[in-house]
Amino acid sequence: MTTSGVPYRKGHGTGNDFIVVSGLDGYFADPKSVTPEAAKKLCNREHGLGADGILRVARATEFADSVNVDDAQYFMDYTNADGSVSATCGNGLRVFARYLVEAGLENRGLFTIGTRAGTVTVAISQTDTDFTNIAITMGRVSLGPMDVTVQTETGSWPAVGIAGMNNHAVSVVEDLSQAGSLKDIPTALPAGTYPDGVNFEFIQEKSPTHIAMRTHERGVGETLSCGSGACAAAYVHATSNHLNDPWTVQVDVLGGTVYVDSDTDGVLTLRGPAVFVSEGTIEPSSWQS
Repeated sequence: MTTSGVPYRKGHGTGNDFIVVSGLDGYFADPKSVTPEAAKKLCNREHGLGADGILRVARATEFADSVNVDDAQYFMDYTNADGSVSATCGNGLRVFARYLVEAGLENRGLFTIGTRAGTVTVAISQTDTDFTNIAITMGRVSLGPMDVTVQTETGSWPAVGIAGMNNHAVSVVEDLSQAGSLKDIPTALPAGTYPDGVNFEFIQEKSPTHIAMRTHERGVGETLSCGSGACAAAYVHATSNHLNDPWTVQVDVLGGTVYVDSDTDGVLTLRGPAVFVSEGTIEPSSWQS
């Protein structure tokens, strides 16, 4: 590595992994620096750093004209591995929050982060020294398109459409293996239901307060975890089991376990770990060429 390289950190939330770069100064201070082509090259697992997406740390004022950033100081500018932009990401927010604390930009306790889906509140306990239980207030969800059918190469299932964070189509299966390989993008019918794409969740009931989940994430493919997907899945499961607020649902994903809490007003909070695995610098020529 050379001193001319651009600093980065790489982390994950239950296996959903991200490249974190600072847009506060230097190369990524340019709002247009994370181009679709740059994201594709950086996130490529054979020729780049490899990740499900890029988290660019920006000042919230940079986005104040387009979204409501409230009192947030920092904004999570999130780009998927295929170069598309996503409104938010629950697992990414935990990694982003840990970055802010360890960089000295925020203190433990309560603080807010701006996203394209709105401002979220973060809670990191003073005693959570290993960042294993970061809580992100994700907000309320609402029902999306109804009468949706999801198809994979192995079968088809009815789905519940969920909106509010990202778009999700949640299907209940008897066993997660029934969803197949998920190498190909599942199909949502009727055609044109989700013109901007959708995340597909397949959930298996373990108990009235416990599910297992697989997800095919828009712009990425099957991921080891999806935070907003866990919230959508937990909401569907809690509703079908007639759980009364407040409730907590444990969600086992391929990369670990997260918890979704609903308060008495139906506001969902996602809790789980954030882990950094590497840091260094990368030459701009590696994604500009």
